[in-house]
Amino acid sequence: MLTSSVGKKALMGATGLFLCSFLVVHLYGNLQLYAGAERFEEHAHELTANIVIRIVEVLLFLSIALHAASGVWLTVRNRRARPVRYVRNRSAGAGTPASRTMAITGSATFIFLVIHLRQFFYESRFGPRADHVSLYDLVVATFRDPLYAVLYVAAMILLAGHLLHGFQSGFKSLGLHHVRYARVIRAAGTVFAVAVPAGFASLPIYFLAAGSGA
Repeated sequence: MLTSSVGKKALMGATGLFLCSFLVVHLYGNLQLYAGAERFEEHAHELTANIVIRIVEVLLFLSIALHAASGVWLTVRNRRARPVRYVRNRSAGAGTPASRTMAITGSATFIFLVIHLRQFFYESRFGPRADHVSLYDLVVATFRDPLYAVLYVAAMILLAGHLLHGFQSGFKSLGLHHVRYARVIRAAGTVFAVAVPAGFASLPIYFLAAGSGA
């Protein structure tokens, strides 16, 4: 089943919804930054010391890889099935801008994720100063870098576009989408796609503004 288009879409939907749940947990942890260094460091220590979280980390990286690979496979397959583009693609069934740009927003988000993991995950776990680095200080210093702050906010805007279609698409791929609650899923997906990236984006904006005013 996983070698078919249906299987790949189901895998993409399952991993996508799992990653959505991770975003909520990750946002909760990041919002601890507003509570100060002590609370944020305490939360980070609770996570790194928890064996269950370490196992979930493996599932997380696996999900990212499978989600990206499935997306690439489906994109390539669709283009091969339709090598010649239509002259007009703005028909009623052409889909939304969010659905038509999923490959672009997904690729951009993946590239940002690699940069993000290198900046925080690698530096705090395996970097030369991993045993002595303060994760709070690392995050705050990075968010006060105007270039990174702009990159981060731009990535969150692209993530919002990806989630706007991806959230409800995940339910469809798993056969969990029904006309009776389609509006609920669509509304929940819209709120999720706006609120979660906005929550993440608020952090570099806040620390950049706080740093400028210091």
